[in-house]
Amino acid sequence: MNVHFIAIGGSAMHNLAIALHLKGYHVTGSDDEIFDPAKSRLQKYGLLPEGIGWNPDKITKELDAVILGMHAREDNPELLRAKELGIKIFSYPEYLYEQSKDKTRVVIGGSHGKTTITAMILHVLQQLGFDTDYMVGAQLEGFEVMVRLSHEAKVMVIEGDEYLTSPIDRRPKFHLYQPNIAVISGIAWDHINVFPTFDIYKEQFAQFIRLIRPDGTLIYCADDKDVCSVADSVERNDITKTGYHTANYEIKDGTTYIISDNGSRTPLMIFGRHNLQNIMAAKNACNALGISDNDFLSAISTFKGASKRLELVKKDTQTAVYKDFAHAPSKLRATIAAMKEQYPERKLVACMELHTFSSLTPEFLAQYAGCMDLADVPIVYFNPHAVAHKKLPPLDPEKVRAAFQNDKIHVFNDSALLRQDLTKRSWTGSNLLMMSSGNFDGIDFRQLADEILQS
Repeated sequence: MNVHFIAIGGSAMHNLAIALHLKGYHVTGSDDEIFDPAKSRLQKYGLLPEGIGWNPDKITKELDAVILGMHAREDNPELLRAKELGIKIFSYPEYLYEQSKDKTRVVIGGSHGKTTITAMILHVLQQLGFDTDYMVGAQLEGFEVMVRLSHEAKVMVIEGDEYLTSPIDRRPKFHLYQPNIAVISGIAWDHINVFPTFDIYKEQFAQFIRLIRPDGTLIYCADDKDVCSVADSVERNDITKTGYHTANYEIKDGTTYIISDNGSRTPLMIFGRHNLQNIMAAKNACNALGISDNDFLSAISTFKGASKRLELVKKDTQTAVYKDFAHAPSKLRATIAAMKEQYPERKLVACMELHTFSSLTPEFLAQYAGCMDLADVPIVYFNPHAVAHKKLPPLDPEKVRAAFQNDKIHVFNDSALLRQDLTKRSWTGSNLLMMSSGNFDGIDFRQLADEILQS
């Protein structure tokens, strides 16, 4: 098979390109910008384009398929040539379905927890020697790539994003996978540039349920009222609906334990109520694949977490520095609460970056009211250049402060000043939590942690 990627440098796209290369396909690609880690990883596998930019001459009749990334535009010259030649054009999720249509598909959807639940399932399956294809949105320990495609595996586990499929296909990605086993972890309004009301956003999850294959399974968080209302609203007598709750647990000497119905205690390497919910989602999905509770608990006890999901950067006996992907209001609440519960005796400095389109939108800012109240020192950062780049009106720091409705909030719009503020603080008996889908405009978290712990 000859496959060409338009916008091969994307996080998801370059991983799919590597997966197909490892499967034995002949892979080519183009992009107008490629940064690390994609650049280095493509180079490692001999897939890095020789030059930067679009070249319609790469699109020939010898191609079996073209895969189009979100980064490309509708007038992309390579896309126009592919259409002209009548070459089959796939979006990223369409091609994942094409590769998995004869497999049992486990699709994890939800506004939060998708990556972690997917990672948990994959960790358990790997520990138990279960041959599995997959697509996950973060680099996982023990997995070389974020996408694996094979001829042999009978199961594919897919992280199901609700964002748009491609520039020429406005469907949410998870509407294309037609799961046999579907998970919905939670629903909290996001992507308001695409789903302008919460009702429109919730409807995407209702449609996801409608697309479950007959005789399939829906696993949903019964602790989330919006998830429950969506699950109840879709009549499906031909599928099994299973609600799950937060696992019973206790924290002792800094370790979280799951308590089973028979009273047995399983120590975990992760913590936080959301992770205790995520574990139950993963357990139910694994049960649906024929894995016993005992085997699941034994395997999950060695799970260290997904990248940037309550990930420990560095710690000593007095201070711990964590980073997390949290950026939406519900994620901030859950992540901050998890840190306070795990370290109740320590002061928490919690920094979040307004980085996504939704979070930088004045109309959406009101959703953040009270979401950082559990932090002892709540800090909000945004970059005025990022606001301008997204063609949004300028953000007033005072309006940001007012939106969070917290008198303790500190607002920064210069990352150098934020870094300076953090390094000058006294950190004895305090923890730092850095939350963003970005990187606070280049702050090196490990270097920052080193400075904090040495202060």
